[in-house]
Amino acid sequence: MTVYDDSFTNWKNREEIAESMIPIIGKLHRERDVTVLLHSRSLVNKSVVSILKTHRFARQIAGEELSVTETMPFLQALTALDLGPSQIDLGMLATAHKADDRGLSVAEFTAEAVAGATGAGRAGRREPRDVVLYGFGRIGRLVARLLIEKAGSGNGLRLRAVVVRGGGAQDIVKRASLLRRDSIHGQFQGTITVDEEAGAIVANGNVIKVIHADDPASVDYTEYGIRNAVLIDNTGRWRDREGLSRHLRPGIDKVVLTAPGKGDVPNIVHGVNHDTIKPDERILSCASCTTNAIVPPLKAMDDEYGVLRGHVETVHSFTNDQNLLDNYHRSERRGRSAPLNMVITETGAASAVAKALPGLGATITGSSIRVPVPDVSIAILNLRLARETTREDVHDYLRNVSLTSPLKRQIDFTTAPDAVSSDFIGSRHASIVDAGALKVDGDNAILYLWYDNEFGYSCQVVRVVQHVTGVEYPTYPAPAV
Repeated sequence: MTVYDDSFTNWKNREEIAESMIPIIGKLHRERDVTVLLHSRSLVNKSVVSILKTHRFARQIAGEELSVTETMPFLQALTALDLGPSQIDLGMLATAHKADDRGLSVAEFTAEAVAGATGAGRAGRREPRDVVLYGFGRIGRLVARLLIEKAGSGNGLRLRAVVVRGGGAQDIVKRASLLRRDSIHGQFQGTITVDEEAGAIVANGNVIKVIHADDPASVDYTEYGIRNAVLIDNTGRWRDREGLSRHLRPGIDKVVLTAPGKGDVPNIVHGVNHDTIKPDERILSCASCTTNAIVPPLKAMDDEYGVLRGHVETVHSFTNDQNLLDNYHRSERRGRSAPLNMVITETGAASAVAKALPGLGATITGSSIRVPVPDVSIAILNLRLARETTREDVHDYLRNVSLTSPLKRQIDFTTAPDAVSSDFIGSRHASIVDAGALKVDGDNAILYLWYDNEFGYSCQVVRVVQHVTGVEYPTYPAPAV
């Protein structure tokens, strides 16, 4: 048999195994609220090829691909356990088992590693929690996609309504079409129908009421059967506590802003300070996409090396806040054509660091340039460290942070030598460290951090909402601290 035949046969065998994984993963998700991960990447609702590609990512751990032949036994072992709601990482299980020298079988090791998800101490299944989206623009529609995708067994977050202004002819049909098709993020994964008589969009069985209102004070959500809901404000129209309090109407329990909050509104970056949210806090902000991109790696660098000062320069894709063609704009420069120019503008991300990382003693400054790409940005984080180090040390440290630390859902890592911005469309991480661009000289380190300022940020928003509603289930094996 030739090398070609060997390679192709191996591929077909792995395809067959990956195909057999899909119903097991789906059943665990639907019936037990168990999300199966592979090095923090969800395998739920993934295709055969996606599962194989996710396994290939594991080359970054030890220079070799993690095979489905290695992870399948762990997945099968999970089916024999009485699991409660949780997230279970097959990649971490396989890696930890390989490093364990006790001679335990896969079944024995798995039962021990996920013991917290079984028995009397396991997490209980939550009652469904209603979610309302106030605003249905770029972030609103992506958050909607994520909420629908994560509906699972129906015991988590349930998108019940979206609130939009006006309402002309074919309003709901047009909004459903925008949810169905996206020029950047592609087709919606599933089915969408419109019930115009009921004023609702039905997406993968989720009935989403479309409420037309120009003022939050005009809506009584209990009239739509909505109770104890989290409202996500995607408009950015109100950013302080007084303004956001307008959303605290009948049926709404908490308000989450998808923009930097002002005044005493907590700015939350999931993975960094989400555990500081007080149980009785009813209004909070998820900060900005850039703040979410820079704060996790900044925390990681400060934890290991200490940071004395820093500057962040963001090269940011243009947004709907800018003009397509030259026209009046209340902000300087943003009136000039976004698709035709690089536009120097300001960023509040640097000043927002203090809210998310109050223990950081360093001063962080920042500026921004908007560029003619529709999505994915890059933050260049220039840091003065408290001690000297080497490029190799920082490289290996950040790689390990992305794979095994509590920040692994926030920080990704790429070694691709020809990576460009479009490669990161759809990334679910807050930022991706570009290993090839990393520069270290003594006590100076420059990190290049890609981030999908739309989808990656939306994932962070959903994580915050999951946390405040109690449906962010524990991960096993637990990440290294």
